[in-house]
Amino acid sequence: MGNTIKALVAFIPTDRCQNYVVGDLQEMPLDKMVDLSGSQLRRFPVHVCAFTELVKLYLSDNHLSSLPPELGQLQNLQILALDFNNFKALPQVVCTLKQLCILYLGNNKLCDLPDELSLLQNLRTLWIEANCLTQLPNVVCELSLLKTLHAGSNALRLLPGRLRHLRELRTIWLSGNLLSDFPPVLLHMPFLEVIDVDRNSIRYFPSLAHLSSLKLVIYDHNPCRNAPKVAKGVRRVGRWAEETPETDPRKARRYALAMEGNEEPQASASTRRLLLTSS
Repeated sequence: MGNTIKALVAFIPTDRCQNYVVGDLQEMPLDKMVDLSGSQLRRFPVHVCAFTELVKLYLSDNHLSSLPPELGQLQNLQILALDFNNFKALPQVVCTLKQLCILYLGNNKLCDLPDELSLLQNLRTLWIEANCLTQLPNVVCELSLLKTLHAGSNALRLLPGRLRHLRELRTIWLSGNLLSDFPPVLLHMPFLEVIDVDRNSIRYFPSLAHLSSLKLVIYDHNPCRNAPKVAKGVRRVGRWAEETPETDPRKARRYALAMEGNEEPQASASTRRLLLTSS
C-alpha cells in the first residue's frame, strides 16, 4: 500500500506531496548522508540543499530529468548518485560540485557529457554505464585523478588516445559495447590493474604481457581466435583461459570490485545491482 501511495503522490507537483515522499528531513543528518533512492521522485526536493555540510547524496532509481541550481549549495558533497533516472543531459550544476569523488550516472539516457565536467578534478570514480554513448566523451580524459571508469553497456566502438594521460586509472570496465578491436590505447597504459572487455566483438587479442600492473582481464563472450597473453599471475576470464580458477565473468567482476576497495559503504543502485548479478 505504501508503494502505491508513493507512486500516486509523485505525480502531484506540490511541496506537500514531495515532503510526504522524502520523509521528514528537517535537520542535517548526523552521518551527513541523505538517501532518497527509489522514492518515485520526479523533481528534486530543494529543501535538502539547506544541508550544506552534506557529504553523500543518493538519488538513484527515481524519475529525475533535471536538478535545481540550488544543488550548487552542497559544496561539501563527495558522493552523488544519479543512476537509474531519466537524464538526457547532465545538469550543469553537477559540474560545480568540486569536492565530488564518486559520481554515478549509469542507466540514464546520456549521449554526451559537458566540457564543464573537467572542473571535477577530485573525481576518482565515474559510472556512465548503460547510457547512449557512441564514443567516450573527451572530457573524461581530463579527469586527472580518475581511478575507476565504468563505461559498459553503451555503444562505444573505440577509445580516444588521450585516455593514456589518465595515469591514476587502475580499472576500466567496457563490457557490452561495440568494440571490434582491442582498444590500442590500453596497450600504452601499464598502470591498469583491471580490464573488462567482456561481450564485445573483438576477434583478436594482442599480448598484454607488458602491462606490468595488470591483475585481471575479462574478455569472455567475444568472437576471438585467441586468448590475450598475460604475465605470470594475471587472472584471465574467457575462452582458452584454462589456468583461470574462476571462469564466471560476473564473479570476476565482484572480485575486481573488492580489489578496488570499499570506498563507499552505502552502495549506489549501480553497485548493488552489479553485486547481485555477480553472486
